Amino acid sequence: MAKKGHGHHGGSWKVAYADFVTAMMALFLCLWLTSQDQKIKDAVERAFKNPFSSLTKESSGIIPNKEASSSVKSTGKFSSISALEVEAMHHLSEDLAKLFKDADSPQSPVKIDVNAEGLSINVFDRSQKPVFHQDTDAFTEYGGWVFDTLAWEIARYSSFRIELEGHTEKKSDAAREDTHKWELSTERSNAVRRKIIKGGVGPDQVAKVSGFADTIPMAETAATDECNRRVTVLIKLKESVNNIANLSAATEATPTP
Repeated sequence: MAKKGHGHHGGSWKVAYADFVTAMMALFLCLWLTSQDQKIKDAVERAFKNPFSSLTKESSGIIPNKEASSSVKSTGKFSSISALEVEAMHHLSEDLAKLFKDADSPQSPVKIDVNAEGLSINVFDRSQKPVFHQDTDAFTEYGGWVFDTLAWEIARYSSFRIELEGHTEKKSDAAREDTHKWELSTERSNAVRRKIIKGGVGPDQVAKVSGFADTIPMAETAATDECNRRVTVLIKLKESVNNIANLSAATEATPTP
């Protein structure tokens, strides 16, 4: 008599249960993410985009600094600047470099520099590719695009603080220079402030707006060179701005002997 085979029918529920548990874990993870603040959401997004990043709390600035790193280790205290903010600054720098691909060209309308406090972005008002109409604070079509693009990128990082500086080149007409250079440099930096706020940057992110006329020419550049006609957008980590503010407050509070 042939024996009837008895199959194993007790394992299928395990597969269904495993799928259910996986789905529930995914649901709880999504619910957790939606309840977090924007800084954590940005950090998770960056982690998925760049999973092999190895930035740690010991990183104390945008530019690697062995002395600063050893100082942190010796004191046993971490920098108060968030490592996430530092990495976010790196990402912003890379994104801007991609958008303005010719930023390293001598004739580029945009020059991006990285320093210990953050980013310095010089937008030049060159004759061949002006960003402002001549002797006004009105943007050209190209200038509007440049600052709209900057605003869109900066607005993604609400923890950064922004300082705007207007500059002019030295003119041969001294009389006109004295009556116009200060107003023009200040008006242009203020026009940029209005432009980037309209483009999504938070009003409270702008820490300073100023005009320096022709008093701060570009390094290794003649004062009369048109490249000095520019607006500098300084993007700083919040902590560096707070340190400056605290230092100024402490200086003002110090009694005069």
